[in-house]
Amino acid sequence: MTMIIVKYAVTALIVVGISEIAKTYEKLGAFLGALPIVTIMVMFWLFIETKDTEKISEYSTLTFWYVLPALPSFLIIPWLLNKGMNFWAVIGVAAAATFTFFALIIFIAKHFGTKLI
Repeated sequence: MTMIIVKYAVTALIVVGISEIAKTYEKLGAFLGALPIVTIMVMFWLFIETKDTEKISEYSTLTFWYVLPALPSFLIIPWLLNKGMNFWAVIGVAAAATFTFFALIIFIAKHFGTKLI
């Protein structure tokens, strides 16, 4: 139980810290937010708790494939916001685009021997 509390605290501290930095220093916040901090933390926790490097390797490979469909959203969101579109509508469009790209990535990943779902 202590380990779960530690994981929650460390993860929350990092996410809140980055969001607070981004309020004042957008570039630094974006840079820190773009780093695979959460992914590395998950691998760190997996290793500490399981020592299963095969599981960590699979997690890392799957993370690569799951990140790809989200990347276009980081171009869609500012483009639509700069066009004056409502924030919540923009988030909806970005989510729909991510879902669409995810469907495409599932198909592409199969050709590389990776089954995502």
